[in-house]
Amino acid sequence: MHIPDGFLSPSTYLPATVAAIPLLIVAWKKTKEAISDESFALLSSLTAFSFVIMMFNIPIPGGTSGHAIGAAILAILFGPWVAAFCVSLTLFIQALVFGDGGLSVFAINSLAMGFVASFSAYYVHKLLANRVNNSIVWFIAGWSGIVAASVIVAVALGIQPLLGVDTSGHPIYFPFGLNITIPAIVGSHVLFFGTAEGIATMLVMGFVEKIKEKNAVAGGAV
Repeated sequence: MHIPDGFLSPSTYLPATVAAIPLLIVAWKKTKEAISDESFALLSSLTAFSFVIMMFNIPIPGGTSGHAIGAAILAILFGPWVAAFCVSLTLFIQALVFGDGGLSVFAINSLAMGFVASFSAYYVHKLLANRVNNSIVWFIAGWSGIVAASVIVAVALGIQPLLGVDTSGHPIYFPFGLNITIPAIVGSHVLFFGTAEGIATMLVMGFVEKIKEKNAVAGGAV
């Protein structure tokens, strides 16, 4: 789902950059406030997990690529602002070092996979927690977060033919419209990548909860 350089017009990525900068500043401040000696190891491990799973890109016909994100796990455990910052930091490093996603369009990738995915997953989890089985809630939170992010990416790409054409009438930037990007990108995330994200969220959260229970029992025994 990483959008490369050259796919978006300046009229798309410049306003996105203006919007993303203050959000990233707030997210950074909230992350600094949330980090403690006890939570740093877990937060670092899960951010690394997000980095790894986002490196496994599967091409999508008529779109860019698809992959899991890991935003829901971070959002559930640390809150959406911390999750958004950690995922955005991962996206920036991937773009800068590995060329996975473009630097000029970093803001769009950050807004979609960092902020939209994290806040969607967080509030879905908050809405369903204590009402449905935990495993189901974790799955739905992961699924909804990545699907919401895919909608942003699909729309950002799909509107490009409307924003610039050459003298022959061919699109200057991304050539496929919403009639292609919505079913290709959103559809694949609804059916496949969302399922992968949901399962990953469910398994990792289940593991983290077991560790917490063991630590609680050990602490009580002492």
